[in-house]
Amino acid sequence: MYLGGAEPAGGPNSAQKLKSQLCLAVGEGNLAAAHLMKSCWLKTVFAGGVLLAGCSLAPAAEWSQYRGPGTAGVSAEKTPAGWPESGPKLRWRVPASPGFSSFVVAGGKVFTIVSRNVDGAPVEVCVAWDAESGNELWAAPVGVAKYQGGGETGAEGNTGGDGPRSTPAVSAGRVFIYNPDMVLQCLDAAKGKTLWKKNIAAEFQGKNIGWKSAMSPVVDGNLVYVAGGGPGQAMLAFNQASGELAWKTGDDGMTHATPAVATVHGVRQVIFLMQSGLVALEAGSGKKLWSFPFPYRVCTGCSPVVGGDVVFCTAGYDIGGAACQIVKNGSEFEARELWRIKGNAAVASLWSTPIQKDGYLYGMISYKKFGDGPLKCVDLKTGSVKWQQPGFGAGQVILAGNYLVALADDGTVALVDPSPAAYKEVARFKAIAGKCWSTPALSDGRLFVRSTKEGACFDLPAAK
Repeated sequence: MYLGGAEPAGGPNSAQKLKSQLCLAVGEGNLAAAHLMKSCWLKTVFAGGVLLAGCSLAPAAEWSQYRGPGTAGVSAEKTPAGWPESGPKLRWRVPASPGFSSFVVAGGKVFTIVSRNVDGAPVEVCVAWDAESGNELWAAPVGVAKYQGGGETGAEGNTGGDGPRSTPAVSAGRVFIYNPDMVLQCLDAAKGKTLWKKNIAAEFQGKNIGWKSAMSPVVDGNLVYVAGGGPGQAMLAFNQASGELAWKTGDDGMTHATPAVATVHGVRQVIFLMQSGLVALEAGSGKKLWSFPFPYRVCTGCSPVVGGDVVFCTAGYDIGGAACQIVKNGSEFEARELWRIKGNAAVASLWSTPIQKDGYLYGMISYKKFGDGPLKCVDLKTGSVKWQQPGFGAGQVILAGNYLVALADDGTVALVDPSPAAYKEVARFKAIAGKCWSTPALSDGRLFVRSTKEGACFDLPAAK
């Protein structure tokens, strides 16, 4: 569905085609939303749009899904060992509509999900920009931007900005979106045309969660993974090209957490954090490999973190954190608890997922400490907090080469040398204004950051 940029082939005026495409975004029968999106079709809209500059076409430099290509928050690129006192060179800075969807960069384009007001009503829109020029290429409606609260909190003076929470995933010229109403959609990355869609609630007896789904789709190999189906189909995998169901399994209720993919003991696994706890499935077949109990209360938003054969999970609301070691005996897997720490003080986190390096977790691990929450180092195998540095809030961290790139929730970016011995800050600069609950992206020597107010791209030439 076209919303802006160059007019799509065939023009925008075929009413029947328009109606069918609009229904793909929100499900059949929602004519009010369809009329809203028809208005989007007939207008070239940029109001509140997010623009970030991009990357080269080199596939190795792509940041193709939430928390990067491997879902671990790790970039194959290396950051410079520092930058000028004024910060890296600014490439782009533009206004951004509210929301917490992160940026992904692939195929010379930058993608995210924004909320745009069209004729006075909010619509979730997936937007693509040319990564070199910043020109908007297309914008596709993917759902109704209606939320149940939860996103307006924050530090004093830095609140509001509720909006899209899920991040697109890009693979083989296709963009995948999982909207708050659990509609999985595949768009053509070149034009934004809908290729296929699956309504998990309607077609797989799915049941949404409080505050609605915030899960991002995950791509690996030729499959795309989501959760949210009903009994016997709680976790699902679809063929990326055709949308055909590859497998379905499980009875667990979904959480807000995005799954992770990893190879553990030589077996490729997709690891979900469901309401019963961690559930690991063989990526290609959906065969259950192992599970680990971890309670659910109100909201679980952090992805599982894998370090070798150890998997960490965390949640707020007095749940805390835990880690298990995965053991393989013959063809059978078993998850053995290493440690579990309850409560909100030590290792609980709402949605700020840490990264793992050399057996240690680094991340903004705290519960509702907006603005002043610490960046922590935690021993993955014991849960012991090695150090904590206040002043980061509920932002996000990625790892690039030998350094952490830490985006605080006030828009400050810090470059940190990750060592369990002590906090070692190399450099910092104020990147953007607004509230940052999204994850930074690094692609082709450029750093992309987004807040609820603006987006920006900075050159890191030594990172190539």
